[in-house]
Amino acid sequence: MTMKKYIKYVVLLLCFGIFTVNVAEAQKKKAKPRTATKRAPTKQGAKGKKNVKVTTPTTVTEPVVAVAAIPAPAAAPAVEDSLPVPVVKKSLRPDEAVESSNLKDKTPLPYENLRAEDALFRHKIWREIDTREKLNLPFRYSADYNNGNQRFISILLKAIQDKEVTVFDAMDDRFTTPMTIGEVGKKLGGDSVPVPIFDSNGVQTGVVYKRNEINLDSFYKFRIKEEVIFDKESSRLFWRILGIAPLKRIRIESQGLDLGETELFWVYYPDMRPIFSKYEIYNGKNFGARMSWEELFEGRMFYGRIIKSTIDNPYDRFIKNYPGLTDYPILQLLEGENIKDKIFNYEQDLWSY
Repeated sequence: MTMKKYIKYVVLLLCFGIFTVNVAEAQKKKAKPRTATKRAPTKQGAKGKKNVKVTTPTTVTEPVVAVAAIPAPAAAPAVEDSLPVPVVKKSLRPDEAVESSNLKDKTPLPYENLRAEDALFRHKIWREIDTREKLNLPFRYSADYNNGNQRFISILLKAIQDKEVTVFDAMDDRFTTPMTIGEVGKKLGGDSVPVPIFDSNGVQTGVVYKRNEINLDSFYKFRIKEEVIFDKESSRLFWRILGIAPLKRIRIESQGLDLGETELFWVYYPDMRPIFSKYEIYNGKNFGARMSWEELFEGRMFYGRIIKSTIDNPYDRFIKNYPGLTDYPILQLLEGENIKDKIFNYEQDLWSY
């Protein structure tokens, strides 16, 4: 190869290298992203005036501060809205050899209508029934049947628990202030107490609030309010029970005080009549049939001593508060019998033989 050709080849290689470098730089500039710059809007001036440049205000974003959530206040402990009475389990097989399903369908007979114009004699009477007396022992029958325990207090409490009857506060005996089931339970068993709940490993998992169970035999006195009416249209003396209230003796053992017996609540007897008609009373002398509680009250087959009446009582006082009778229970009993004789003699004096 001659020197002239050699120089020619070297010049060509140099030219090719320079061209390659220029192409690479051009491609590199083309691939670089272009940042768009936004022009500020201009406001057109009027009559030859220069345009004024308007700049949009920049939005300043404040830093977001994370605020911890405030915990909600702890909820008050839920109190079981039920009465502190034992639950009676139902028999899974027939527990009697006779068919007695018709007892569930029994309804009380409607009352005869009494007009105020025909009432020649009207007085209200308050009685106290002591179930420890022999004639009132059916009130304490403690057997368990499918419809519950057969004590009279159990029948009342079951009707209240099942919301079949309205309960009224004992602040008065005119049925003015209804009570809730929780309020009745508080009067029976006191305030609720916390009872811890444990799992199978003995670890406490929670707390439930319950009331102490009560002794049903501790309610052995009841108070009834009734009205006696002599109807001149039928020439009969009617006894209509208006309300029933269980009594409870209140003692403060720590102070050695005995506050006496007080009414827990009142139930309206006409509301309880359909319920009483579905419960039989215990009668150990009649082995063929039993009457219902509604028939017992309407047939006056109980004994209750009179503790108050509207006869010759302008101050509306109980017999125990009569002057001279406070410290003499036997005289209080005789005064109640005296009121009973007044009613009996009034009816008998209307007849001539």
